[in-house]
Amino acid sequence: MFGAAGKLTAYLTVLTSASGTSEQTMDDVIDSATEVTAEAGQEVNQFFQMFQDNLPDIIAFGLRVVFAIIFFVIGSKVITWIRKLVRRSMERADADMGVRQFVDSLLKFGLYAILLFSIATRFGVEPSSVAALIASAGVAVGLALKGSLSNLAGGILILLLKPFAVGDYIIVTGEGIEGTVKEIQIFYTKMTTVDNQTVVVPNGILTDNSLTNVTARPERQLDLKVGISYDSDLKKAKSLIENMLLSHEDIIQDEDIKVFVDDLADSAVVIGLRAWVPTEKYWATRWQLLENIKLTFDKEGIEIPYDQLTVHVKQQ
Repeated sequence: MFGAAGKLTAYLTVLTSASGTSEQTMDDVIDSATEVTAEAGQEVNQFFQMFQDNLPDIIAFGLRVVFAIIFFVIGSKVITWIRKLVRRSMERADADMGVRQFVDSLLKFGLYAILLFSIATRFGVEPSSVAALIASAGVAVGLALKGSLSNLAGGILILLLKPFAVGDYIIVTGEGIEGTVKEIQIFYTKMTTVDNQTVVVPNGILTDNSLTNVTARPERQLDLKVGISYDSDLKKAKSLIENMLLSHEDIIQDEDIKVFVDDLADSAVVIGLRAWVPTEKYWATRWQLLENIKLTFDKEGIEIPYDQLTVHVKQQ
């Protein structure tokens, strides 16, 4: 049809340029244009005839697409309902938050895969063909997603071994990552840092590195060191620190409280102190004690020295 239209355009161009030619030439051009128009009409009729012949197949395909969309929407609603039901069941069973998040993520992935497989078979794709396609692509996908599969295995290990749970503050020693665990997903874990930044860590990294779970226990030992001058009263300094620890409301009095000389350094006598505090109050207590020690030592005349070098000049 489009080729005939091109021929018609060419002949019309010749007709326009032939205004100065003979009458016989003009008749030939008109006859040729009429012939091209007839060919174009014939091609249009063939197109509509082909459309009419395939109209049932086109309608059937369109209906399958519509039904597939409707099926996907309904399936999505059913998946959402199933996930809510599973989440409520795990909440009633008092399951760990990390387990809830992992199972929900895995359930979502699996149900949507089944839904898409069902829609594909509705389009006339043979299940055996889909299975063969999955089998043939399995090796390639496994190699391409080797890291993701490692992260999936890491997530399963985290849920089984439970080195940490949602809400714990962990330190990934080899990666320099630390923060509070917020979510444990299939392939990664979300953490929040102290300055409220979100860090997404692959589960494979968490299982391949040493972890420090700071909040695994309800109590945490507070270990501080303070240096005083050699000229200061050592016993008085120790007594002041002991009184601070015994009177502090966040120090657990049932646990051991120790104040001792930790080191005789070059420029100071280092006093060490150890006490136990609730884990959630560790940092607040640490900061408050350091401030109180500095203010109390200044008031009582206990000098906190800084590194210094004494130079003796020998005169001839």
